[in-house]
Amino acid sequence: MPAIGRKTRGVALGAALFLLAGAAPAWADIVPGGGNGSGSEGEVGGGSGDDGTINASAGAVVYDRSKNGSGQSAGPVTSASDWTPPACYYAPAFTPDQLKAELEPIWEAGSTGPEWDAEQRDRYVNGKPYKDFNKEKEGEGYWWDGFVADGRIGDPGALDCQKPNFWVDTGDAPPADIPEAITPEMLAQLAYAELRVPSTEVKLAPEVETKVNLPTWAWLDGATFKPVSVTASVPLLGMTATTTAEPVSLRIEPGTADARLHPASGECALVDGSIGERYAKGKADRTPPCGVTYLRSSGDGTFPLQATLTWKISWTGTGANDEQPLPDGSFGAQQPVTVREVQAVNR
Repeated sequence: MPAIGRKTRGVALGAALFLLAGAAPAWADIVPGGGNGSGSEGEVGGGSGDDGTINASAGAVVYDRSKNGSGQSAGPVTSASDWTPPACYYAPAFTPDQLKAELEPIWEAGSTGPEWDAEQRDRYVNGKPYKDFNKEKEGEGYWWDGFVADGRIGDPGALDCQKPNFWVDTGDAPPADIPEAITPEMLAQLAYAELRVPSTEVKLAPEVETKVNLPTWAWLDGATFKPVSVTASVPLLGMTATTTAEPVSLRIEPGTADARLHPASGECALVDGSIGERYAKGKADRTPPCGVTYLRSSGDGTFPLQATLTWKISWTGTGANDEQPLPDGSFGAQQPVTVREVQAVNR
């Protein structure tokens, strides 16, 4: 997660964060120990080193993806509304000594111009409003900086977090006029963007090819899909949030208007851990609870049947023991269906 503050542009991809011994919560509702920052299996995007530092390339947020969906066909969910996770956020980034080490080489290089450098020195060194990088508060708080969320560089909103570094005392909330300051809910939203769910290729009967006016059964066994989750944390604050996606329904789109859906809405609900019903001998005369009847042949080609799963998404975390809702997500895939005309012979 690259830092994007004006003073660090082009200088560093992320801030080195020191976990000070006995660090207290960042504000009242943050519980220490919410995230451990350890490099557990499946974790991508950070971890703490032997010296107590957070890897610089990790930025402020660490993700545990060990309970995420996997495989080549897995992919991100798309929000059912026009909502998108935040593209940037503010979080702890520097101790006083670290900010000094970050800024002074920039000023000494003179590449940003004397006027800008003088303004920066006034802000961080000469008491307008901070003095000597706030060294007198060493161990009592952190300098916060702006970060771009993973994979969001170039997205709308990615450059909204460009306020100069600001100081937050340990135990205090960030300034109220900075809505992008990291919170457990924002962590959950960032984890939403990291969710990966498995492919939705459904089982069909008949499997290889079906016939005109013959009901085709469709189903997904409970064993083939299950809830997935991603945990996001800011170890420096002991703040954590786990976002979970659970499949709730399947939508079938037959790939042609010349078809009849079962049920007519095309929405197949999750029942007893499965969607639809597996076809078995003796069910040929029944209408499938989930499926499609094609009314014409696909000719020399196929129909692109689209199967899209809707996922109910929620989160729990620091200060939120009960599940909190996030917008539903969806993920789908196409599969070709061959439909043949049954030929009758007149004698």
